[in-house]
Order: sequence, then structure tokens, then C-alpha cells
Amino acid sequence: MDLEELRADIPVCEECVYLNTGASGPSPRRIVRAASEELARHEHEATIDPGPYVSAYEGYETTREAVAGLLDASASEIALAGSTADGISRVANAMDWAEGDAVVRTDLEHPAGVIPWARLEEEGCEVREVACPSGSPDMDDLKDAVDGAKLVCLNSISWLHGSRLPLREVADVAHDAGARVLVDAVQSPGQEAVRPREWGADVVVAAGHKWLLGTWGSGFVWVDPDLADELRPRHVGYRSVDDSTATPLDYHDGARRLEVGTANLAPYAALREAIAVHEEIGLGTIRERIRELTDRLKTGIPEERLVSPREFESGLVAFEVDDPEGTVERLLDRDVHIRDVPRSNTVRASVHAFNDEHDIDALLDGLPF
Repeated sequence: MDLEELRADIPVCEECVYLNTGASGPSPRRIVRAASEELARHEHEATIDPGPYVSAYEGYETTREAVAGLLDASASEIALAGSTADGISRVANAMDWAEGDAVVRTDLEHPAGVIPWARLEEEGCEVREVACPSGSPDMDDLKDAVDGAKLVCLNSISWLHGSRLPLREVADVAHDAGARVLVDAVQSPGQEAVRPREWGADVVVAAGHKWLLGTWGSGFVWVDPDLADELRPRHVGYRSVDDSTATPLDYHDGARRLEVGTANLAPYAALREAIAVHEEIGLGTIRERIRELTDRLKTGIPEERLVSPREFESGLVAFEVDDPEGTVERLLDRDVHIRDVPRSNTVRASVHAFNDEHDIDALLDGLPF
């Protein structure tokens, strides 16, 4: 598949100008078909032979292997989840917390990276927020915040700015202070390489329904082996353990202990197909096309309005308008889809490789400047 074939296989592109992949990617027919066929196979064929559970376990394992290949990791380091928020919550509920423990997060986090720590705060843990007005943390502020902390949580790409965060530098600071690092990477797979070890992360959580163009329900978690066997999940089920009758609980080795029970195979089939499409087109081709289109868009946005970095960092382009909600509504009337974000007077366009120059020009033509 090439980029022209990709665009032609996305029905949404026939209906409107879709520039909101950072919220939810529009799946190609091929990926939705893979999900539908997997669901039909499991319900109509596998129920009898080889049996629903054998079939399901094969599907889960095949998906772990596909995700591991995408992340240049081992399948034993991958757990399947329902979403990014689900994955972060599972990790939060698997760590050993005590009153007075501290979590550090940036003020860039999506609610998925805020709410689990707010829940721990109710039990006496401390949450420290590092302000990132430019879209990236100041390292001196970070060093102060991580002193004595147990965990640092941050985005790989800011959903508010479109900036790429200095993950390795943050990880080095955190590890020097004895803290673990959890990366919410949901804006990365499909538009940049996800390399947990190069990032210095202890946990990376993401999903396939954004830039990979998969379907909802396809979350995944990478866990460093040094941390995985320390995790004692509170959210547990028969897929968490080797022997469901053992006392004490006989957790699986590695990340798989974060999995719980029966899960729909269709989103994971879609995820496998999405990864296959991504690899057929090639990350280099995808990133170069996104760069070309975001450069075109930024050229049409006044410098003082641009929130995202002027130089290319991601397909997320945020900029200020006087009336965000009104701007989004007026663009919808023109069949152009972007979104506002919880940053003062800010809207965000998500530019993927399936977009084209006409999409960018349609957005620019509808902007109030």
C-alpha cells in the first residue's frame, strides 16, 4: 500500500477534510475488514475448532508479537489493554504505594495521565506538577520536583503543543533521583518510532486508534523487565496468572501479568493490520509527508498565533484563535474537522500522511486570519 492507496481506502476522506487524527484516526476499509473478519471467525468458526479460548489466546499472542516488532521489543514485555487510559491505570494499580509517596507529572498531560494519580492522592500520595509553558519541561524545575519521587509521568508528544518532549533527558534526571518513568506515548505510534529503551522509559503506554489508524479498544503497554516482576496488579483476572488456583497468586512473568480476562479480538486484529499497513508504507515516507504538509500549514499561520514549534516535530499543529469553539463550528460547516484543546484560545489540527495539500488549503481558507 502507498499513500494514495491509503487515502483512497479511508471513507472519511470522501466525505470531509479530516484533520483530527490526534483525537481518533479514521480507519481504512482494509483495517476495519480485518477486525470484522476476526470477529466472524472467532464467533462462527473458532467456537467449535480450536475452541474460543484457544483461538483467543493465539490472537492475543500474535498481537503482542506485532506490537513488540513495532517497538523493537520482546513479546514478553508487552501487555494488551483496552486503551491508553486503561493501560496507565493498570500500571498505577500494580505499583506498591505508601502514604507520602510522590508522583511527578507535567501540566501537559491528558486526563489519562492525571486521573490515576489524583486517585492515589486521595490515599495520601503527593502529586507534583511541573509547568511546561513552552511545551517542554525546564530541567532545573524537573530536578527539584523529582527529588524523593517514586514515578514521573509525561507525554512523548504534547497533545496541547505538538512538541516532542526530551524523554531521554527526563529519564536520566528521574533515574538519578531513583524515580521510575512512565511515558504516555499515544500520539507517537504511526508518526514516529517508539523505542522505549532509547527513551530510557520504564513503562510506555499507547494505543492503535490514533496515528496507526486502528480501531478503538487496541491499547498496549511496554514494561521494562526489571520493573515488570515487581508489579502486583490489583486489577486481576485469569489472564494475569499462570495458575488460577495457586495461592498466593502466581502472576505471569513479564508485562502479561497486567492483562485481565476476556477481551474482544476484533480491535487487536485491527491493530495487527494497522501495523502491517504502517510497515508497508514505511515510517520514513509517512514522516516526510507529514512534515511537508505541516510546513505548508504553518506557513499560513501568523507567527504570533502558532503554539506548536515552527520547525517540524509532529503532525499536531496547535495555534491560537480568538474564539476556539466558534472557529471549530465554522470549520465544521465547511466540512473541515479540527478540535479545540484545553489551552487558552487554542485549536489543534492533526495532519497525517493520508491528508493532502487541498486539505491544508481548505483549513487555511476557513481560518479567521
